[in-house]
Amino acid sequence: MKVSNELQEQAINTLRVLSAEAITKANSGHPGLPMGTAAIAYTIWTRHLRHNPKNPNWMNRDRFILSGGHGSMLLYSLLHLSGYDLSLKDIKNFRQWGSKTPGHPEYGHTPGVEVTTGPLGQGLSNGVGFAIAEAHLAKRFNQPEYPIVDHTIFGIVTDGDLMEGVASEAASLAGHLQLGKIVYVYDDNKISIDGSTEIAFTEDRGARFEAYGWHVSYVEDGNDVEAIDAAIIAAKADPRPSLIVARTIIGYGMPNRAGTSKAHGEPPGAEELAGTKEKLSWPTDKEFYIPEDVMELYGQAINDGKTQEKEWEQLLASYKQEFPDLGNEFSRIQKGELPENWASEIPVFPTDEKGMASRAASGKVLNAIAKNLPDLIGGSADLAPSTKTWIEGSPAFQFETPEGRNFHFGVREHGMGAVINGMSLYPGVIPYGATFLVFSDYMRGSLRLSALSHYPSIWVFTHDSIGVGEDGPTHQPIEHLAALRTIPEMVTIRPADANETAEAWKIAIERRNGPTSLIFTRQGLPTIDREKYALASGVARGAYVLADLGEGEPEYILMASGSEVSLIMEAGIKLHEQGINVRLVSFPSWEIFELQDKNYQESVLPPVITKRLAVEAGISMGWQKYIGDKGAILGIDKYGASAPANEIFENYGFTVDNILNLINQIV
Repeated sequence: MKVSNELQEQAINTLRVLSAEAITKANSGHPGLPMGTAAIAYTIWTRHLRHNPKNPNWMNRDRFILSGGHGSMLLYSLLHLSGYDLSLKDIKNFRQWGSKTPGHPEYGHTPGVEVTTGPLGQGLSNGVGFAIAEAHLAKRFNQPEYPIVDHTIFGIVTDGDLMEGVASEAASLAGHLQLGKIVYVYDDNKISIDGSTEIAFTEDRGARFEAYGWHVSYVEDGNDVEAIDAAIIAAKADPRPSLIVARTIIGYGMPNRAGTSKAHGEPPGAEELAGTKEKLSWPTDKEFYIPEDVMELYGQAINDGKTQEKEWEQLLASYKQEFPDLGNEFSRIQKGELPENWASEIPVFPTDEKGMASRAASGKVLNAIAKNLPDLIGGSADLAPSTKTWIEGSPAFQFETPEGRNFHFGVREHGMGAVINGMSLYPGVIPYGATFLVFSDYMRGSLRLSALSHYPSIWVFTHDSIGVGEDGPTHQPIEHLAALRTIPEMVTIRPADANETAEAWKIAIERRNGPTSLIFTRQGLPTIDREKYALASGVARGAYVLADLGEGEPEYILMASGSEVSLIMEAGIKLHEQGINVRLVSFPSWEIFELQDKNYQESVLPPVITKRLAVEAGISMGWQKYIGDKGAILGIDKYGASAPANEIFENYGFTVDNILNLINQIV
């Protein structure tokens, strides 16, 4: 279809007016970005983006990320016009209850939305994860003349994105790794909510990205389609990640608000909208008007996408004939299936009173899984020797070795989290990111988005308590376990020994509808005698009865997670020796336990009044639900101290004697 200058201008203005109308109708939203970057979006979507609106999950599609998610109406307009399953009615229901067009784009909610954006910097950083996954899978599967994994990650990023630290962390990593499939256009409109960016953001952004190792170019007029097109062509040809700095006018087309902070997040209103239509030579007597030739222009994406996907499928069919083993493996990952034998080498750990730290057990389990699950990749925030998360026999992922399954994320916890989230959305990639539990605070934004968006990210947190010892309270997590448990859709598992650790990893690998946090110790833990006590497979139920000591109904229930399970076992034996019936409950995951039916829950914690004690080396908040009216909690509601771990545990009351004293005090 030949595109005249007039049609091109109409197509760009359709994005502007459609966005402004939806925002005005909702009386809520951010018109500035959609109107200011419409020409940029038009250029990407009509000249460069390879995608199939009728199959948003086509594996080899290009990805588009609107990192400034507040400008969501731009993305919704593009999706509607291009033929995705997003109707004009959906556009009119922008920001309304039950609509497909929420205030900020949400992955899994709206067809064509690649990642959840809105918290600034996250989308930019997710794209780094996309590029890592693309490069890794390309190295794993591509063969000469068969580039079956070969696509570009496009994005529009904003001042706010570039201000956020998470974006700096991810951009620095992307430059180091030379992720050349990234092409971001920076909406350089020099306006933030508070006013001009001159009040707080005056560094040379282009020079900063050049220092990161990016290819940086400049477009003086963000409405110049040909200049934007040329910059994108040059960016795609450069082996480095690219940032195109495009000078734009926020709210372009608005008669009174263009170029001002008022354009950022205030609905235009009827008068300003009418003035906008007049200024853009748009029919003022029509609402949500889309010219037929504009719809046809954007709608070309349907036929183009079908053709592109068909050509790729033909290439893939030939590939499978020539490389049947690789072809079968590629088919497996496309279906999202695990290899049949993926868990076959996970060890069963023998009883051992001395045992090992659960972080050490995790390292053994991780490597046993990795042997038969090539999809498993990950790394840590400069802590691989401490978190035990290095996959043996594989190099680190670097520009020269994209086949590597180990990642040096550097001391960039938040960036690591956002990158892992992006990686998790690729078939054939099961990523994990590791750090100390206390530093989960540094990646909270990424953790929350992984849960909100149901990303199947795996988080490995070690050094889980005052058991860190001499490093002291700065490194001893107190409130962090409870904080993770407060995140909806996050499953948190704190295993009690090596065999529970193995079960926890199985759950994390199989759980593809949300993130899992695995919590491991620095200090050694006894490996429980599983012939005498219940099997560790009970972890799959969240909590389970380790043992009932004595005949008849239990008089006391002792429950704990992680390192404190062995402590309640010792205390339970003491009580049993006194002729008291005691139930011991291992409670590795509240979230999984809450998913069980009522009958199972009551089989573990009977509704009859029983004296109960919960023991955990962390803040006590939350345990009240499980101890009932006749219960007590041994927790830590203050910060830690610097001393050997055994001394700290003793001084904080984590001893058998103190447990017995607390039980005697329960009325």
